[in-house]
Amino acid sequence: KAAFINFISDQEWKSIEPVSSWFGPSSFLMSSMSALFKLSMWIRHGHGYLTENLGIPVWGSYAIFGLATLFLGMVLGLVSEILG
Repeated sequence: KAAFINFISDQEWKSIEPVSSWFGPSSFLMSSMSALFKLSMWIRHGHGYLTENLGIPVWGSYAIFGLATLFLGMVLGLVSEILG
């Protein structure tokens, strides 16, 4: 606490360079990282639901997510082929 108060009172904050716009909280990069984190949490909760609530073995949950990934890739490829 004392170090923080000294940091403010001695105006040491003036010597610190500002954060680049690439790493700002509202930048595209940080928004994308936030979306990926939310997706990973959704996958984690889905895995927990499949294994704990439905009683599917861990390898079965992995297989379901793997097949869902393949299916989504095929659908996105088909859509890009149709639109492209």
